[in-house]
Amino acid sequence: MRKSIATVSLSGTLIEKLEAIAAAGFDSVEIFENDLLFYNGPVRDVRRYAADLGLSIDLFQPFRDFEGVSDEQHKRNLARAERKFDLMGELGTPLMLVCSNVGTDVSDDDARAAAQLYELAEHAARHQLKIGYEALSWGTRVRTFDHAWRIVETANHPHLGLILDSFHTLALPDDWSSLAGLPGQRIFFVQLADAPRLGMTPLTLSRHFRSFPGQGDFDVPGFLRAVLATGYAGTISLEIFSDETRSALPRLTAEDAFRSLRFLEEQVRSEPARQGNTSGMMRRRVELFDPPPPPVIRGIRFVEFAVDQRNEEPFAVLLGQLGFRRLGRHRSKEVSLFGQGDIRIVVNREPDSFAESYFLMHGPSVCALALETNDALAALGRAEAYGAARFDGRIGPNELAIPAIRSDAGSLIYFSDHEIAANFETDFEVEPEAASRSPLLTRIDHIAEALPDGRLDSTVLFYRAVLGLEPEASVVLADPYGLVRSKAVSNCERTLRMPLNISESRNTVTARSVSNYAGAGVHHIALATDDILAAADTLKMRGAEILRIPVNYYDDIQARFGLDDKRLDALRDANILYDRDGDGEFLHFYTMPFQDRFYFEIVQRIGGYDSYGTPNAPVRMAALAATRMSAKDLAEL
Repeated sequence: MRKSIATVSLSGTLIEKLEAIAAAGFDSVEIFENDLLFYNGPVRDVRRYAADLGLSIDLFQPFRDFEGVSDEQHKRNLARAERKFDLMGELGTPLMLVCSNVGTDVSDDDARAAAQLYELAEHAARHQLKIGYEALSWGTRVRTFDHAWRIVETANHPHLGLILDSFHTLALPDDWSSLAGLPGQRIFFVQLADAPRLGMTPLTLSRHFRSFPGQGDFDVPGFLRAVLATGYAGTISLEIFSDETRSALPRLTAEDAFRSLRFLEEQVRSEPARQGNTSGMMRRRVELFDPPPPPVIRGIRFVEFAVDQRNEEPFAVLLGQLGFRRLGRHRSKEVSLFGQGDIRIVVNREPDSFAESYFLMHGPSVCALALETNDALAALGRAEAYGAARFDGRIGPNELAIPAIRSDAGSLIYFSDHEIAANFETDFEVEPEAASRSPLLTRIDHIAEALPDGRLDSTVLFYRAVLGLEPEASVVLADPYGLVRSKAVSNCERTLRMPLNISESRNTVTARSVSNYAGAGVHHIALATDDILAAADTLKMRGAEILRIPVNYYDDIQARFGLDDKRLDALRDANILYDRDGDGEFLHFYTMPFQDRFYFEIVQRIGGYDSYGTPNAPVRMAALAATRMSAKDLAEL
């Protein structure tokens, strides 16, 4: 697959875009006309600069509102096209995209449209150029690829072909099964984009939510399989319009884009074409990128916290209140290991370490997660294949080396397997009796991250491509100071669950967490228990501060779920939240935030409940906001 991307997909100046695209590894670009209009210099310099970066310019776009017009307008359109052909000559671009007319005065006569496109192709041929006709999903008369193909077929000019765009096909409810039957030699170019299913018009969806493959809900792999089944052997390009990428750094966007194309290649290769085409041509084109398979994730081996000397003891006290015991200290570093049940927590205040640098930027926080996988080195190889940066920390004599990468947020992800897990605690002077008592908490249920605005789609793609996680449904949560958008990613075994949250307001708890502590990070960790009432009583007895839930909440859940008075009173007294889904129940409560940075959630799942207590999230955010206001009032007094 020859990889390309439209310059409109990135923010920045044209030169910044070209540099980012080349650095990410693309072969070519589509030049969007506005990027040339805003470029202050000779057009031929753009061609030279792109060539110096190793990029060809495969497409110039868009040429709008051409076909189905009056004879007078057609003459003006041809004159307009001649100026664009001269421009393309200076760019060295062989193909121009003509999108279906969206004007108000457009003929529904396909023969007229075909004749006008034929004449345009004749003019293009004189310049040794080609025309690609694309159906816009909001076009006035032509909205679908099959309608566009009928017009191209009627025109029957060798310099006129079809441009296919996954967005315009998949955004409509139409049947696109005939796509695989198109003649591949008449497809001149293929553009790919994804999008969420949001129930809005294709135009609105396109302008704000068109995203990279793997970031939305469209069947882009199926679309590409159908394209390959035609025998198409040309460029595969990305064209997106997204509110997130408009404000993102061009380098980050280009890296996401390249990762999305590689992930798409893997998806196409791993699942045979539904149309039955498994030709050698298709296999050869997709076998060029062949990373190790997604890791089998058995769970979270440990969570590592970065602290300093001042925060270490208060955090150890909190862990003790939660039932953790210090299992041991590192043999050569200022690192402690805490545990209970299957949960292991590493507390790191080692000088001149990654943890210290992370602490200096983010404060007391989760600086690393260790995932227990079937093959740690294969997981590392896959992550590097998808552009993740490998991390090699300082290893002392006879210490265990654990493969690691930097996550999309800058923290570390360690990969542990059976051999590493069996030897992990040998780096510590372990106290054998420390882990002997019955655990109050048994395992890590999920870990929630707060993300900077504009990084949700990118983070979802990172976890999908690197770890093989799949996104769950997106939800919008109401904080007292704005809206929070949340999307969880998880594996099918549910051994790793990660709700991801971004704020659409600068004043929410999520937004303050991101702005106060310099970027993304874990804002709470959910720990599972088999008896949440006993856990709540034990934490209260040990002096743990529990988030207080408004009493009116319990009147509401009694009305919604019909809980008996005795059970309701027990939940109210313990500040436990409740949700039900079918026969499944979810009970959970929260500790107060540690240093206003992160907190713990204690959860119990009953009867197959598979969500996160999402209806209770606004209650939790309101309770946190009320707590902060109370603390502010006390400080002012």
